Amino acid sequence: MGTMGLTLPWEARISPVPRESERRVEPSQDPAAGSGPGIADAHAEDLALAAACQSGDLRAFERLYGLHGTRMKNVARNLLGSASDAEDAVQETFLKLQRSIASFRGQSSFATWTYRILINTCYDTRRSRMRKKEVSGEETEGSPRPEPRSPGAHPSLRLALERALATLTRHQREVFLLYEVEGFRHAEIAAMLVMTETASKNTLFQAKKNLRQMLEPPRSGPAGAR
Repeated sequence: MGTMGLTLPWEARISPVPRESERRVEPSQDPAAGSGPGIADAHAEDLALAAACQSGDLRAFERLYGLHGTRMKNVARNLLGSASDAEDAVQETFLKLQRSIASFRGQSSFATWTYRILINTCYDTRRSRMRKKEVSGEETEGSPRPEPRSPGAHPSLRLALERALATLTRHQREVFLLYEVEGFRHAEIAAMLVMTETASKNTLFQAKKNLRQMLEPPRSGPAGAR
């Protein structure tokens, strides 16, 4: 499938910005995601890191930041549309982690739990923005310009995709962002957004379908048709 003569660039990594009101995702434990030796080893390492953080080892928090800091900033930037706000959101997330680390019971991925707190923090930031604008009487902010992470993407196609993403529902944009842009698995997305894995897959399918319908050029009729 293509548009404007190019393949639809899920790899173009446009930064979608949710515009609708966002519900808070409760940071309760999620089911363990995935299976197999590789995932099991990663999960064991994840739990070991959580235990070190719970013991108050500051180096463990530094390790957590080293492993996930860049990706967390990418997620926050896509949700908030601002690199500076993303930095603030990640810092606030780590402060919340330190305050609430005792509530983590090790029943699932520590990393997923961390990202869920990050997403909640981004939601709080956006709600705070909205309240400030309502109090000041300013117009609701428009979507910031996207920050493409694939320099080879065609500018016209990036703009078209940005506009198309803005028409999706909040959940469609979030699932598309987390799966196609950030590379999370559906099990992880389901835990972050508090939905079933099947719902995550169906939401992504519908998001892609809607994007194709909006981005594909209209089909021309038979040659010579009037």
